[in-house]
Formats: sequence, C-alpha cells, structure tokens
Amino acid sequence: MFSEFKEFIIGGDVLDLAVGVVIGSAFTAIVTQVVEGLITPLVGWFVAAITGTRDLESSLSILDWSPTPGVTFQFGEIVSAMITFILTGFILFIIVKAANKAKRTQEEEAAAPVAEDYLAEIRDLLRQEQGLPVETNEETQSEETNESEEQTDSKNTQT
Repeated sequence: MFSEFKEFIIGGDVLDLAVGVVIGSAFTAIVTQVVEGLITPLVGWFVAAITGTRDLESSLSILDWSPTPGVTFQFGEIVSAMITFILTGFILFIIVKAANKAKRTQEEEAAAPVAEDYLAEIRDLLRQEQGLPVETNEETQSEETNESEEQTDSKNTQT
C-alpha cells in the first residue's frame, strides 16, 4: 500500500493537481477583485441611475431585505458572488477551449504525413506499375537497417 501511495505521489498527477489548485485560487482572487472593483460599482451605478439615489452604498442596499430589525438578507452580496462565479467559469472555459485546440493542432501536426510517407507511396505505385511486389513497412525497415549496417561495415573495412 505504501508503494502504491508513493507511485501516486511521484506519478505527477498529485503535483499537477496541486499546481492547478494554487493557480485556480490565485485566479479566483483576481476575478473577485475585478468583480468587487469594477463590476459591482457598475451594477451599483446602473441601479443608482434607475432608482435616482446618489450614494453607491444606498443604491446597492436596495437589493437587501430586512424583514425585522437586525436581520438583513444581503442579496447584493449574492449577486456579486454569482457574477464572480459566472466570470470565473467563463474565463476558465475559454482557457480550456484554447488549450484543447492547441493540443488538437499538435496531434494533427504529429499525424500529418511526412515526405518519406509520400515517397514510399510513390515507390509502391511505381513497383505496382512495373509488376514488382510491393514492400510492407516491416520489410522496408529491415532493409533500411541492413543498408545502414552494410554502410557501417564498409566504412570500418576501409579504415
């Protein structure tokens, strides 16, 4: 059990998760400050324009409800938290979408045929036209290995 735990910790998954949590919390702090410093005042300004109040605090407190003295439901804070959540989710969605697109592009580039693949196809087509047998990838690889060994042997005998 200890060895499995050691593999789990060393495997990198836990480290990736820890880095993600730290970056996520730092990112959340940034979004929270944007909401509190920019968006909440804009919402307050909009509500103040509608209600005709001049004070930002009183315009946002219009969203609060106090059924009895000493008990206040602060719906303005809930709206602020919801805006923070929606913005964080949207920005993370954009980041994940961009990362997936970059990953997909890398995979497509890796899977793209190289010049050797085209040359092998041309060679095979020419062999078929001439009535010669077409080589498989295994035969080609073994021939390439034999050719490189022969070249190495001939260089060694010359020296």
